Amino acid sequence: MKTIYNETYRQLIQVLVKARKDGGLTQQQIADKLDKPQSFIAKIEGFERKLDVLEYIEICTILGINAGDTINSVC
Repeated sequence: MKTIYNETYRQLIQVLVKARKDGGLTQQQIADKLDKPQSFIAKIEGFERKLDVLEYIEICTILGINAGDTINSVC
């Protein structure tokens, strides 16, 4: 099974989505900070694109959340 369909992966992405929304940030704002198009974030949040670990850490940093803590919260 591909990781993108794994329930733990999906929960991890949902943590990022919640943190983004709780922070009042749009997909565009996150994408701008990553120097990526808005569709990059949309595809991650829509489970169309797998997020690698370095991208994950970078997004957590932008969101002001601890990457390790978020992983521990779903595992």
